[in-house]
Amino acid sequence: MADIHFQYKLALKAIEAGFDKIRINPGNIGAEWKVREVTGAAKDAEVPIRIGVNSGSLPKDLLEKYDHDDPHAFAEAAMREVAILEDMSFENIVISVKSTNTQTAFWAYHMLAGMCDYPLHIGITEAGTLQTGSIKSSVGIGAILLTGIGDTLRVSLTADPVHEVRVAKQILTACNLQQEGVEVISCPTCGRCQIDLISLAESIEEKTRHIKTPLKVAVMGCAVNGPGEAAAADIGIAGGEGKGILIKKGEIVRRMTEAELETALLDEIESMTGEKIKR
Repeated sequence: MADIHFQYKLALKAIEAGFDKIRINPGNIGAEWKVREVTGAAKDAEVPIRIGVNSGSLPKDLLEKYDHDDPHAFAEAAMREVAILEDMSFENIVISVKSTNTQTAFWAYHMLAGMCDYPLHIGITEAGTLQTGSIKSSVGIGAILLTGIGDTLRVSLTADPVHEVRVAKQILTACNLQQEGVEVISCPTCGRCQIDLISLAESIEEKTRHIKTPLKVAVMGCAVNGPGEAAAADIGIAGGEGKGILIKKGEIVRRMTEAELETALLDEIESMTGEKIKR
């Protein structure tokens, strides 16, 4: 996909070069005749266009009419561009209205969902660094997804792009929209915790990250949360005072020492998924 700003001729060259999709920004792509020229080329080549509005480049007249954080400005900018494309009988359209403000994005996408039936590409633009950006993206994108809106998504982080994909997958899993990979359920480190839960949970999550088989794994730090909370998982462990148990579908299937917990759990995950885990 070619992400085009300012230079409409680059969009024409991208289409000519065989790109699968192009994105144009209504706030900076230029005059209507330029949009029409790009649309004509995309139509001939059967290439979809994403109309990508974002908070950093809203059309000037809409900024004067509204402001940077008004969802009406985003929705209006998108639908104005849609009208040009539809006037040319072009409907191979995807729309995004990404704001850095989670509330603005939420309401802008809801407005669009009521205005058209085109696929919506959702995201929170310029969300920030790995930790803060992951939280902001999870709140914004998750809220939109949980209301049934969104066809594709992008997590935008100031970090290695690998983390963008991981966070996106985690958001989809948390919204029950993806059934792939290991989901680790682990309790907080409260006063009842009697094992090194943080290291244990992090180690298991890291070592099972590559697994594609859907599996819910519980890692619990005491007898209170252990069997009860782990009952919602496919497999789990709980430990305390040097001892531990392996729990499968809510049933205790093995007792062991605390030192054996990780190995026992990883062995069981390998058996259930058929996928090898690097120790």
